[in-house]
Amino acid sequence: HGPLTWRNRSCAGPVTAENDAGSIPEFKVVLMASHYPSLVTTSCIRIEYSGGTQGGIQKGEHRSPVYGPRSRVEGMIELKTPKEIEAMKPAGRFVGGILRDLKEFTKVGTNLLEIDEFVHKRIVDRKGASSCYVDYAPDFGTGPFAHYICTSVNDAVLHGVPYDYNLKDGDLVSLDLAINVDGWVADSAISFVVGEHKDPEDLRLIKCTEEALAAGIAAAQPGNRLGDVSAAVGDVAREYGYPINLEFGGHGVGRIMHGDPHVPNDGRAHHGYKLRPGLVIAIEPWFLKTTDEIYQDPKDGWTLKSSDGSRGAHSEHTIAITDNGPVILTVRDK
Repeated sequence: HGPLTWRNRSCAGPVTAENDAGSIPEFKVVLMASHYPSLVTTSCIRIEYSGGTQGGIQKGEHRSPVYGPRSRVEGMIELKTPKEIEAMKPAGRFVGGILRDLKEFTKVGTNLLEIDEFVHKRIVDRKGASSCYVDYAPDFGTGPFAHYICTSVNDAVLHGVPYDYNLKDGDLVSLDLAINVDGWVADSAISFVVGEHKDPEDLRLIKCTEEALAAGIAAAQPGNRLGDVSAAVGDVAREYGYPINLEFGGHGVGRIMHGDPHVPNDGRAHHGYKLRPGLVIAIEPWFLKTTDEIYQDPKDGWTLKSSDGSRGAHSEHTIAITDNGPVILTVRDK
């Protein structure tokens, strides 16, 4: 297999290892030991590909079918103490509770901007809460997101910008929400169909994401590998017959919304980063009915849609890995 070398100029002591989830078997990774004892380094400064193709990535390049070439990924995995995990639970319950209430609130005729304002009011009313989205301006979006929740409808599956649209009977809605409470972030997503006329194929797609999420969480045991989580998610998608896009997936969560490690929605079991108590990640299966190809809607520079118009669904929880196994932080129980 061709090597993939990760170099970190601030670190010393190379360690040969596979990529985080073992999801791209052509790659070999050189990880660097961190100078910071509380952090586990898994990310890179430079990525070099040589040989093979995977998911449309050609020999000698690192490119995104949506956003174009990239060559730099930076970050570290931070393990939380038991006390810090406890401190993250209020954020998780807050996000989970809002999504639970939004599922009841959202009906035929509900405007996407009403959903956005619902979240805005809840954040304003919660002391210590702030939006992770309003000022969010990463390289994969066009300018600040400028809203409080992602609302993706039908053929939109991720990063949906709320706009003036009244939901129709049978619309498939995905809501993705991340909020900071007292300095800690929680991230979660749900999908559902509004109205009386629910297409069984839409419900099947949603069920697949939910089952894949449950399988990924069940695999997030201390001592397992990140690839076990990704493989569990991917296996469910394959059982249902849905294509898998590896460009966007889960991620580390903590003081920031998107941290390391990346958690792809497919991978190789028994490979990748060894899961440890204190790791907090968001697992987020999302699938499209008939394609794994997406494009960015030029109307808003954010919303990701299926290339063939087929519908998508998305389920997500933030979880903490403990000595006793995974704990869901974004619970939706009343």
